Amino acid sequence: MSIAIEKHKCVGCGLCTEVCPGNLLQLRAGKAVIRDVRDCWGCTACVKECPQKAIYYYLAADLGGRGGRLYAENNEQEIKWQMQWPDGSQEEIVTAKQEANQY
Repeated sequence: MSIAIEKHKCVGCGLCTEVCPGNLLQLRAGKAVIRDVRDCWGCTACVKECPQKAIYYYLAADLGGRGGRLYAENNEQEIKWQMQWPDGSQEEIVTAKQEANQY
């Protein structure tokens, strides 16, 4: 489980580097890079923070993801999770920030 960075979408804002709990992300030549994808915790903090949707979470087959990609669109009220599957189909799940993680 890991993230991937689409460098052509990255604008080098650095928001992802500030939220990574493992300090795995850094800026090089104005673009975000990950030190070693094998060290990624899979927390998706950077995916949620990236305003350009330049970072996605890889949904591997072992996670039931069939090699899809998970992007996030984050605003004040909700997070829209967008899954893109290898066959071109897409799905979306919306989570309300106020209601998420209530126990």
